[in-house]
Amino acid sequence: MNRPVTVIGAGLAGCEAVWALAKAGEAVRLYEMKPVRFSPAHHSENFAELVCSNSLKASRLETASGLLKAEMKRLGSLTMEAAEAAAVPAGGALAVDREAFSAYITERIRSLPNVEIVRAELTELPSEGTVVCATGPLTSDGLASYLSGLFGGTLSFYDAVAPIVSADSIDFTKCFYGARWGHGDPDYLNCPMDKEQYEAFVEALLNAEKAELHAFDAPPKVYEGCMPVEIMAARGPDTLRYGPMRPVGLKNPETGHRPWANVQLRKENQEGTMLNLVGFQTNLKWGEQKRVFSMIPGLEHAEFLRYGVMHRDTFMDSPRLLAENLSLRSDGRLFFAGQLTGVEGYMESAATGILAGINARRHETGEAPLLLPQETMLGALVRYITDPAVTDFQPMGSNMGLLPPPETHIRGKQERYLALSERALAALDAMLK
Repeated sequence: MNRPVTVIGAGLAGCEAVWALAKAGEAVRLYEMKPVRFSPAHHSENFAELVCSNSLKASRLETASGLLKAEMKRLGSLTMEAAEAAAVPAGGALAVDREAFSAYITERIRSLPNVEIVRAELTELPSEGTVVCATGPLTSDGLASYLSGLFGGTLSFYDAVAPIVSADSIDFTKCFYGARWGHGDPDYLNCPMDKEQYEAFVEALLNAEKAELHAFDAPPKVYEGCMPVEIMAARGPDTLRYGPMRPVGLKNPETGHRPWANVQLRKENQEGTMLNLVGFQTNLKWGEQKRVFSMIPGLEHAEFLRYGVMHRDTFMDSPRLLAENLSLRSDGRLFFAGQLTGVEGYMESAATGILAGINARRHETGEAPLLLPQETMLGALVRYITDPAVTDFQPMGSNMGLLPPPETHIRGKQERYLALSERALAALDAMLK
């Protein structure tokens, strides 16, 4: 009998990988450290435990999360099967009874005759055989230390993230592309502020409501390199003007003068459909981020593709480490899935587990890997996290900004998003025939 494929971690990603492998006929050995050891966030012995929320986001096809769910169903997702079985009323969103959801997945995995479940903590990856590592953002210290060594130290243990906005929602009449002192390529979009605008912005920032950190999220200290923008503002009225909002070396072409303060945005992807607010790491509540950051000239009607967050997160520098089939570039027998790869969100984690499981199976059989079309949400997300051109990598969830724009201009946002979703599913269906 062939050596079983090893899957480490029985969260959403790990369970999806097991399901994809076992349903295709592979023998699987699943390692889960609970109940031998619990992370600070987990309490149940069951698999696929949802920690922070019972919401799996919107189901409508014209949303990024709805498109991802539709793709997952086509790929045989166990998570979607369990979510529909344990669903509770939630309007246009998919929400579940957390205990029923977890119990359903646990029972389905246990029922597979070719799956061996080992309740033990691993502190290193097996030296032989195909492996899928899906240990999540709360990877135990021993294994995290091992992975950090395996990756050459490129493993992040704490996450302070700036917001990302959609380029097509920006009022470019109030902004300008330019480089400091006119040197180099004008790669940054600049949003200039006068003194009055700046002072009102700082005042709103100081009075905005912060998100409460879980005990397991709280960092031992706040590092200067990822200082939340609201903390910087509290240090003094001019701190931001001499920090991430410094206008030195910039000239507003509209006035011919240097702005009083300036917010810079940089391209988050090669296409320039997503822009990152440089230096705006934050722990404000999402509604407050929308309110306060919309005061920035040009961002009055900005669509936020990702809000800033601060939380404990263990993730790889995937653009430099992972191939598009989710295997390690330096060792093709090792596959990774879930939040460890830098995807953000329950469904995103589960979706990468499906893909890692499929490709681990194909590695075993010598088949070519499954590489999804970039028009699909999962394909675009995986392409983003494995793209070497992505710099200053931070976790990313599904959003419409990841997808290539439609071939023809569609004015209405909902109509445009629906067209993108229909295109994605057509491309996926064509591939899976």
